Amino acid sequence: MASFLNLEGKRALITAGTKGTGAATVNLFRQMGAHVLTTARGRPEDLPDDLFVEADLSTEAGCATVAEVTRQRLGGVDIIVHMLGGSSAPGGGFAALTEQEWQKELAINLFPAVRLDRLLVPDMVKQASGVVVHVTSIQHVLPLPESTTAYAAAKAALSTYSKALSKEVSPKGVRVVRVSPGWIETEASVHLAERLAKQAGTDLEGGKRMIMDALGGIPLGRPAKPEEVANLIAFLASDRAASITGTEVTIDGGTVPTA
Repeated sequence: MASFLNLEGKRALITAGTKGTGAATVNLFRQMGAHVLTTARGRPEDLPDDLFVEADLSTEAGCATVAEVTRQRLGGVDIIVHMLGGSSAPGGGFAALTEQEWQKELAINLFPAVRLDRLLVPDMVKQASGVVVHVTSIQHVLPLPESTTAYAAAKAALSTYSKALSKEVSPKGVRVVRVSPGWIETEASVHLAERLAKQAGTDLEGGKRMIMDALGGIPLGRPAKPEEVANLIAFLASDRAASITGTEVTIDGGTVPTA
């Protein structure tokens, strides 16, 4: 019996694929038969050169390099997964966010997707097929005013941009979808939980509970695993999701309250 999902022969660009959810997505796509290229600012030791391009996607030059290498190595692209994102903004609410902090949040959470799409999606339109996955965040509908205002606003912009792009290119054969994760249990988030636990004089589970409480609770009782988010992305990028476009799929254990 044929497997339910496969990406055999698909050419995929996955940004920020050397750690966390990005690495899980790269590994899964490779297991499913895709030809994968990924990016980061620093070269990892565990990826062959033909699977990786070193570039700073917060710059126009970095995006141009990745687009060119993608064409050279893959001969085109069938799937783009915009995984890159994050925040280095300080706490302290809106007043702590300087012009520079706002620019940094937009530079990593919005502009890389906009630039790479502008460079590569026209090729998808020409071949009348392709899938673009923008990874947003539940923060754009559930921001934490103390610490994530700029990040949440940048992800909201990405979500709106993604919706507009889907309306433009879906009639031309290119699907555009959004994946909106909540808290994902990556190495970085575990380190955060450990730090919070140490400050509060509790254990790792107590640190995790502090994060869940800050989010208003996770009904599932735990964060998502990177592999679980990768599973969702793989499904949406596959032919099994051929009629899904222009929508946002949330994977947050029930964090965002809905009607």
